[in-house]
Amino acid sequence: MDERPAPRARTRRGWRRVTAAALVTVGTVLSALCVLLVIGCWLDDRAIERPEPGRATAEVVLVSFPRTVVRYTTPDGAVYSPSLGVLYPEGLQTGQLVRVEYDPAQPDKLVRVAGRDFRIALLPAGTTVLGIWLVVVPLVWWLRRSAR
Repeated sequence: MDERPAPRARTRRGWRRVTAAALVTVGTVLSALCVLLVIGCWLDDRAIERPEPGRATAEVVLVSFPRTVVRYTTPDGAVYSPSLGVLYPEGLQTGQLVRVEYDPAQPDKLVRVAGRDFRIALLPAGTTVLGIWLVVVPLVWWLRRSAR
């Protein structure tokens, strides 16, 4: 007698294996994006710190979801308001004065709140990766187990 599973059971097993592989792939891609986010923050900080960061007092002009815009004056009298906003803007409010550090080579591009650096991104990125795998691992385990 033939002990191969019925075609419908084979289809269900195949679907579960493909779904498990897709979940692992999505989890890996999202985790890699979190790691790249932290690396990008670290690279921006390095650019600001080398050779020596410029320092200024900035006024917070706009606080919105995608960015927080500040305006500051460099020692040479030039006024800058980077269109991409300031790095690490947590807790800033419109009209607030805040110390900033900027890349003297690109004062209109790279500026961050003084005293803050890439380590601020570690907790959100780390908890995101943890959350992803807390969902993916049990789902993959269940799918693989039920595919047998």
